[in-house]
Amino acid sequence: MKTKLLGLLALSFLLHSCYKHDDDFGDFEEYSKEDASTFAEIGSIKVGETGAAEITAYDPETKKLFVVTNAGTSRIDVLDLSNPTTPVPMGFIDITPFGGGVNSVAVNDGRLAAAVEGFVKTDNGKAVIFKTKDHSLVAEVPVGALPDMITYTHDGKYILTANEGEPNDAYTIDPIGSVSIISVGEKKYQSNTIDFSGFAGQQASLQSRGLRVYGPNTGFAANIEPEYITVSFDSKTAWVTLQENNAIAKLDIRSRKITHIFPLGFKSYAVAGNEMDPSDRDGGYKPASWNVKGMYQPDAIAVYEKHGTPFLITANEGDARDYPGYSEMKRMKDSKLDPTVFADATLKTDAKLGRLNVTQANGDTDGDGDLDELFSLGARSFSVWNGYTGRQVFDSKNQLDALCVTNGVYDDGRSDDKSVEPEGVAVGWVGKRPVAFIGMERADAVAIYDITQPSSPVFIKLLKTGDAPEGLTFIPAKDSPSKKSLLVVSSENDGVVKIYQVN
Repeated sequence: MKTKLLGLLALSFLLHSCYKHDDDFGDFEEYSKEDASTFAEIGSIKVGETGAAEITAYDPETKKLFVVTNAGTSRIDVLDLSNPTTPVPMGFIDITPFGGGVNSVAVNDGRLAAAVEGFVKTDNGKAVIFKTKDHSLVAEVPVGALPDMITYTHDGKYILTANEGEPNDAYTIDPIGSVSIISVGEKKYQSNTIDFSGFAGQQASLQSRGLRVYGPNTGFAANIEPEYITVSFDSKTAWVTLQENNAIAKLDIRSRKITHIFPLGFKSYAVAGNEMDPSDRDGGYKPASWNVKGMYQPDAIAVYEKHGTPFLITANEGDARDYPGYSEMKRMKDSKLDPTVFADATLKTDAKLGRLNVTQANGDTDGDGDLDELFSLGARSFSVWNGYTGRQVFDSKNQLDALCVTNGVYDDGRSDDKSVEPEGVAVGWVGKRPVAFIGMERADAVAIYDITQPSSPVFIKLLKTGDAPEGLTFIPAKDSPSKKSLLVVSSENDGVVKIYQVN
């Protein structure tokens, strides 16, 4: 009897240690019967007058959903989500007095934090804090140029912003990309902004492993453009995507120090399983092996921890520097190519590689002014990376394309560019399983994956969304107004917010 009791105690400890992040993902005992394959749309609402519902954040205390809306004016729409089947508008927070536009929102402990760019995009921006109950202003905190994403640490002690520092259209002003760390506790809203200048001495080594430093201004710190942030569950570490640079940075939050830059390398579409369709004029989706490389260039990132190891899930969207003063992109047929490497003239036809958009900033391996290799934007996939080392442990290869074709949502008109364009990521516990949601902007869909084994995620289901899903917000069952796990998807082109729930 004693042996049996000890065995039961050991089993109980094992279960709870495997699901030790209950505070973030839901209570294991109460919600263990949830099944991610039953997610279905239960509610929908259009915000704004001309679309552009971008990023959302949910406050469990007030049951409000805050929606970044940037169509015609800069504001945060407020929805009552008490009944998720019927979201009710509750007005909006006008952001125009604070800056040129709001790019992201986050909620913690009754406070809404908004990332607001400067009235001039290249000037420093600010984090603006409001009370979620009455929307009154709490604080305005200076951050770096063009804060593109904002998040709280899980313990609520810090607010972090990824300050992209994009150049002006003429590319004559290029602000330094940075990350701001804002103290919320004893030092109320004290901001520290840190940049990447300390890695300038490692530039050659980092570039040899796939970091991109390019454009009219090749100054290292100004060239780095942070995009998105995810935070470890102990609130000590953050990882920041550097999208245009094709890398992920690792940040020690408490010491306010960037400790690593992980270049992500490149993806070969000549490898079996990576087959791509590079043309929008070949009569449909026709994947094949091509001598082309993809740059991962992730947008959103989320972290899932297993047995003490953080695994980073990235949506490999891809993005170009495309301004009147400088553009890196041309179609393959309009690019200057090495005639010995690309001796087959038929490769330039529209039905083959001619329509594919390729960067001019990579590929001239011998420095003679023509392209010896072809690099396209993004990787048409999502990936999983070891958060300690930056090593890739999984890539979905061409599975997202294939799934969208099977489900009738693939847009062949985007084959020459970034395909389904994976952009958003959310991670959460649904029942007994950790689940990743991958939003695809050009397929108008979200793919759900079981990530119990980070090295081999398993596809569960595809959800159809509004036009160009931008933001994904997972609401765990314990915080949900319906006490069932919810997924909120906001769409950039039609301004529609959709709510999905497990059955």
